[in-house]
Amino acid sequence: MSTTQPKSATLPHQVLPPLAPPAAGSGLLEVFRQRYLLGMLVRNTMQSRYQGTALGWAWSYLQPAVRFLMFYFVFQVMIGRGAGVENFAIHLFAGMVIVHFFTESFNGGTQSLVQNRSLITKLAMPKELFPVARLLVALWHTGPMLVILVIACVAMGWAPDPEGLLATLLGFLIILLLGLALALIFSVSNVFFRDFGKVVQTLNQFVTFSVPMMYPFTMVQDRFGERGAEIYLYNPVSTAVLLIQRGFWTGTTDDPKATAALHLPDHLWTRGLIMLAVSAVLVALAQLWFTRFEKRVPERL
Repeated sequence: MSTTQPKSATLPHQVLPPLAPPAAGSGLLEVFRQRYLLGMLVRNTMQSRYQGTALGWAWSYLQPAVRFLMFYFVFQVMIGRGAGVENFAIHLFAGMVIVHFFTESFNGGTQSLVQNRSLITKLAMPKELFPVARLLVALWHTGPMLVILVIACVAMGWAPDPEGLLATLLGFLIILLLGLALALIFSVSNVFFRDFGKVVQTLNQFVTFSVPMMYPFTMVQDRFGERGAEIYLYNPVSTAVLLIQRGFWTGTTDDPKATAALHLPDHLWTRGLIMLAVSAVLVALAQLWFTRFEKRVPERL
């Protein structure tokens, strides 16, 4: 009986790829490469808001419509002209649109990591997905308010002009970048100290009264002088509010050019572009802050 052992087959040389973590990429660019996950987060967040309601998405239009009608009745019918400003209800509601976008993106972005702890601790994905998703949700819910504003302005004789539309776009871009920057900074900070959530709620209350929405910008100039008004405009949200008022409110008045010259500051476009650049720089700094602490987020959650 032969005891010869069969020769072992020669195996080809195999080169295995280097091991890498499931989510090697990070940062805002990686978020937009993960568009499917981003879309899923946005849809789930929007569906959960109206889950169990009979009217569903209709509430997105009913609530701002009722709010505007209330302002119109109080300031246009009962009082006549709020603070001596023509079409003060439009002045107020235009500012409210941009303030709502800012406060919802700021507050929602701050809470985004804590509220999604189950996903963050179980799945490997860019953590920037969560504040970005809440920013897009805030933008989506601002849409119905913008529709109501357009309808109200058209009813009062407003005709859109290219400069006004560009001013509105610039105002939204400022808030988009500013809201994203603050959401990145405060979302990761809120993981380590939950006090930041309370801080944001307080700041949002302050924002409502620190922009020319419930009062005209001329009142700031009259009370605090040119120097005080200049400091007041260091707030990017104030500039964004003035830009959207240039886009909508001034066009509903009897003399839009005279209204803009009286109630809007000089060099509004220059101020807007500067604030846009400042907000972009803040986004870059916020990304550095977020990247520094994001690896410790799962263990703290």
